[in-house]
Amino acid sequence: MSKTASDVQKLAKEANVKIVDLKFVDLPGVWQHFSIPAEDLDEDLFEDGIGFDGSSIRGYQQIHESDMLLVADPDTAYIDPNLEIPTLSLICNVRDPITHQPYSRDPRYIAQKAELYLKGSGIADVSYWGPELEFYIFDDVRYDQTAQSGYYFIDSDEGVWNTGRSEAPNLGYKIRHKEGYFPVPPADTLQDIRSEIILDMKQVGVSVEVHHHEVGTAGQGEIDMKYAPLTKMADNVMYYKYIIRNVARKHKKVATFMPKPIFGDNGSGMHTHQSLWKGETNLFYDPQGYGLVSKLGMQYIGGLLAHAPALLAFCAPTTNSYRRLVPGYEAPVNLAYSQRNRSAAVRIPVYSKSPKTKRIEFRCPDPSANAYLCFAAQLMAGLDGITRGLDPGGPLDKDLYDLEPTEAAGIKSTPGSLGEVLDELERDHDWLLRGDVFTPDVIETWLKYKRERELAPVNLRPVPYEFFLYFDL
Repeated sequence: MSKTASDVQKLAKEANVKIVDLKFVDLPGVWQHFSIPAEDLDEDLFEDGIGFDGSSIRGYQQIHESDMLLVADPDTAYIDPNLEIPTLSLICNVRDPITHQPYSRDPRYIAQKAELYLKGSGIADVSYWGPELEFYIFDDVRYDQTAQSGYYFIDSDEGVWNTGRSEAPNLGYKIRHKEGYFPVPPADTLQDIRSEIILDMKQVGVSVEVHHHEVGTAGQGEIDMKYAPLTKMADNVMYYKYIIRNVARKHKKVATFMPKPIFGDNGSGMHTHQSLWKGETNLFYDPQGYGLVSKLGMQYIGGLLAHAPALLAFCAPTTNSYRRLVPGYEAPVNLAYSQRNRSAAVRIPVYSKSPKTKRIEFRCPDPSANAYLCFAAQLMAGLDGITRGLDPGGPLDKDLYDLEPTEAAGIKSTPGSLGEVLDELERDHDWLLRGDVFTPDVIETWLKYKRERELAPVNLRPVPYEFFLYFDL
């Protein structure tokens, strides 16, 4: 049941709230916020909104058009579990102050439009999403880049590289590379921290199914959220990152969602489970289908695979993403589908034969993505596959890394760099524009931002390993 402004005011009063925190997301996908006194929590906040400077937000306005509005969504009202002063948290939508229309570059609005487009298509009523965000919790991080130097240094008490460190005393139980899945404490030093995280998540309406240590040494973890509709799940992802970072900091540790922070071990992905429903019917289920997936579900897979190179501009949107999308670290670099097989870009889980659980999993995304854009783009790709009746071909139920060369040559791979996927997005994005879900200015702004603010600066800078390779040439 939806909340009203009165419900939110009642919640704030009962919790003795002193501060109201207004959150919204910039184009790259990072939460921004400002706060107001609790006595200013009135109905205007949910109808007319409150002003802010859009020119200071990445991917938003120019300075000559900077005034913008935040309109609070009452359904997102929760008491922030991380702050000492009682604070009500509200996620907001962005609007133009002159027209009062939703702002085209507001990622949350794009997600909402994707859901409306799905309903308007008549194909389904709702899409359900269940991303698996992996992350690392480190004990120390240092990095710098100057004209004459550049380095990064990370450390973790769990890291296998610390087996010989003098710790006065060193108690051992360091996790070997690729052996972090599922040792109990004392090897897993983060059990209580992850448990604290999921208890905080429950307080902000994020349902959790499981938490565990992940494959990587040095504190890799995963917490799986229960499925939810698209925009709601993207909201949950924002709380997920926020709470993990703040609980880690409380324990004098630091969490990162970088796709590949450690050389020689697994990166952090965001395997994304998804399904389409009409009423009480799961449209992806067919008891006679491969992996119990229906023809419609296969066409959806066809759309994901057909548009994967362009999709990755939103789903794996950083230069670091392509340190993860390489063979040999359980990374889904092959554009194929399979049941059970985690080396395929699309996996069909077969844990259960229940119609309610049938879904497909797109394994290429990583947690550096803006969840609103990432999920919306996947939905649009899948719907394009259904509309066009795309056939994904036959499944590959083999280890894709061990195929014979002639067989492997026929399997397309994910692009190898951010530059390549941005070029693919520029070439292939008409399917994103349907229903004005993504608009040309969003595509253009995304391409410009990623090329100028991320790709070019990284390409200009030498990295330490280049000195190892080339200094004596």
